[in-house]
Parts: sequence; structure tokens; C-alpha cells
Amino acid sequence: MANRLKTIGKEKHGASTIAVIGLGRFGTALALELVKTGREVLGIDSDEKLVQANAEALTQVVQADSTDEAALRELGIPDYDSAVVAIGSDLEASILTASLLLQLGVPEVWAKATSVSHGRILQQLGVHHVIFPEMDMGKRVAHMVSGESLDYIQLDEDFVMAKTEVPESFNGKTLSDMKFRSNHGVTVVATRREGESYMPSFPETVLHTGDVMIVSGRTSQVEEFCRMGW
Repeated sequence: MANRLKTIGKEKHGASTIAVIGLGRFGTALALELVKTGREVLGIDSDEKLVQANAEALTQVVQADSTDEAALRELGIPDYDSAVVAIGSDLEASILTASLLLQLGVPEVWAKATSVSHGRILQQLGVHHVIFPEMDMGKRVAHMVSGESLDYIQLDEDFVMAKTEVPESFNGKTLSDMKFRSNHGVTVVATRREGESYMPSFPETVLHTGDVMIVSGRTSQVEEFCRMGW
């Protein structure tokens, strides 16, 4: 990474501040989505082309060496509410950057891991949140491709949420009739009829074949439940 600072940005307005370090595909997508939610986002990368590409979209973009403590202090990183290390290709830079953010006292440090061993090192450093975008997406797509669910999100080590269709055997029955928690170990969070929006679930909600429902619960129980419709 180059040892220089080159800043392009807009005036800040006092919203929650988040630094995204590494503006590859993941970092850029993350930063842009954060801007949409009203956050003040500082993007940092050593690649001038990536900095220029994000100049108009982000609150502030800086070409800098994120492994340089002096550079991070000059950017005011210790005053940010959160920081995300989205560096994927350079493991040394990822680890050094995460370590510096923790030393600087950033309240919430998130870091992208590209492998289990990389993630383990980040966890040992004390990173508050270690994420595995490629692995998580692989699991999600696998469940969709297998036909077991329409969508699948792992919320914790053994707790997931899935979107699945209502099978014919449930047609015309209410959630109260089905006793999903006692019979299947899952909770129906919401349902959606074709052409309509999702609605919160109530005991009197009537299910119809082809409706889509969102269920949550332990991984094995949700997976088993979703297979019932196929």
C-alpha cells in the first residue's frame, strides 16, 4: 500500500460514522448500501482507481495505507463509530489493519475473512465481528439450488431463517391448527400470498398452497421442515 493520503469527499452532517477499508467488490457494495441507510461512510483504499470510482457515491474517499497508524490517526479513525476491514486479497494487510483499529479503540470492528484460518486469527485479535461473505453466500445458494428453500440466511451458528412455499398438506389450515413450534420446532415469522406483500403471522393466519412463508429455528429443524414441501 502507498504511504500517502489523498482525500475526496463531501461535508459530514453528524450521522453515524463508519469507515470501510478496502473498496473491492464487497467493500464497495457494503459502503454504498450503508450510504443508502443514511450513514456517513469513509472509504479507504490504496488503489487510486477505486478511490476515484467511489468519489461521488461515498461521503469521503481516501487513498491511504491502512496499515499505517499515523495515517489512520490523521483520518480521525479513533472517532468513528465502526470500521469494516473489507480487504480480501492481502491477508497481512487485513490482519495488521484490524489490529490497528482495535488498538485505536474503534468501538465496533468488523472484518472480512477469506478462510477459516484467517477468521480464527481475526477472532484471536479480538475483532468484534468476523464475517465470511463467500462462505455464507455459498451456503445460502446451495440451499436454493437444492430446491429445499427459496432463500436461506444463517443468523447464528445453529439458528437460521428460510423462505419456503406452503405445501398442499397445509392448505386451508391456520398456524394455530398446525402447531409449528411443537410439531416441527420452527416459528412462522411472516407469510405472503402471490401478488401481495409479506404480513406478520398470527395464530389465525390461514395458509394456502403456493403461499410463501418465512420460518426460523434451529438449523436442522428448519432444513427438515423446508424439505416437506418438495
